[in-house]
Amino acid sequence: MGRKAEITRKTGETDIYIALDLDGSGKAEIDTGIGFFDHMLDAFARHGFFDLTVRVKGDLEVDGHHTIEDTGIVLGQAIAEAAGDKKGIRRYGSFILPMDEALILCAVDLCGRAYFSSDVSFTAERIGQFETEMVREFFLSVAHNAGMNLHLKMLDGVNNHHIAEASFKAFAKALDEAVSFDSRVKDVLSTKGSLA
Repeated sequence: MGRKAEITRKTGETDIYIALDLDGSGKAEIDTGIGFFDHMLDAFARHGFFDLTVRVKGDLEVDGHHTIEDTGIVLGQAIAEAAGDKKGIRRYGSFILPMDEALILCAVDLCGRAYFSSDVSFTAERIGQFETEMVREFFLSVAHNAGMNLHLKMLDGVNNHHIAEASFKAFAKALDEAVSFDSRVKDVLSTKGSLA
């Protein structure tokens, strides 16, 4: 059966379907209507070895805010559902990812408590049709809906495309580590006996 989730969320602003398999091979089918965002989600799937389907119809005639933020909400919910009771997983994951001059650190804790911190910054308002301020909103939505601690730190970077892409890839690698199994973890990695 695997660690999978399928979630649909429909509001007056967006209609979203996401299917996620944490034990996939990196296959992705992405259609959000925002080219650069599609590229980022494809990179997330590929570098985290997650199978991911994302279909979004959003009010892009307004802007990309609702589409990107709401996709983060649903992806966070999918991560939480697919991770299940979290028995046997490492719980923590971290990665420092270089992409040319950009260097991004990502650390996650699948503790069941939502917290997000980021100092990633951009000098351009947009990358294609993607508003760079939405990087923060996306990861904030993921963290709160997955119930994870998520930290993103920009150690270096000049090119906005590289900074954004390194952020998504670093998150993928950190999450892949956090959801991976460790044979030494017999139940959940917590003195409380629960990661909820």
